[in-house]
Amino acid sequence: MGRQNQNTDESKQHFSHPHVLKPVNPAEVETLTCNACEKPSNSNKPFYGCNSCQYFLHENCSNAPRFLNHSSHPSHPLTLLPIPTYSSRSYTCNACGSAGNIGSCFSCACCEFDIHLQCASCPSSLLVDKHPHQLGLLFGSPYQDKNTVYVCDICNVIMNRESWLYYCAGCDFASHLQCAISPEVGVFPRQQRPSPSPHPNPNPNPTVETINSVNEAHEQILAAQLRAQIEARGREAALDIFRTPRRYSYI
Repeated sequence: MGRQNQNTDESKQHFSHPHVLKPVNPAEVETLTCNACEKPSNSNKPFYGCNSCQYFLHENCSNAPRFLNHSSHPSHPLTLLPIPTYSSRSYTCNACGSAGNIGSCFSCACCEFDIHLQCASCPSSLLVDKHPHQLGLLFGSPYQDKNTVYVCDICNVIMNRESWLYYCAGCDFASHLQCAISPEVGVFPRQQRPSPSPHPNPNPNPTVETINSVNEAHEQILAAQLRAQIEARGREAALDIFRTPRRYSYI
């Protein structure tokens, strides 16, 4: 049980719970689980809760918007639900393919489209230590052929073509959402890459070296486009570049 601070100035009234949520003692946060994302707290970031009901939320989860326009489902806005409204009290996340039960989800009742709270907040692109290039978020298979079978290049498990993934088109490198953001896989800010070893490949393949140099040149062009769009149209324009999957062709 998490003891609550006496300072009520920081208390929150959240739509998902009938009682006021108060700051939880930081020393006890790591033993609690968030009712929204169903994830434990692994840091000293603020946590709010109702001790009598054992209901707790990360501060970030408590600040999630009630309605969300998400590019994965442009037809309708998504509504944040504290628990699934289906008679089964469960759903399958359209993003990662995993089951959702007691946690919050963003939902479109018209289309029966549901995604976990944490899946909805996945960044449009990221860098992981398992791959040298930036990975872009895709909302389905990168292949037009419906019979194409592909595997996650991090866990080597066959991927569901309907699920979201992180993908590098130049290298045909794919990853499950959960593999890319797993604590066991280093995730880096967009402009930060792990330093390569001085001699990563003592016997380089000329074709691979050519592809890598083209990829690096494309990354530089992409960064220049990003800076230009930010200056011209603002932050929202930056997302446009990453909404379309990057593809390369080599002769």
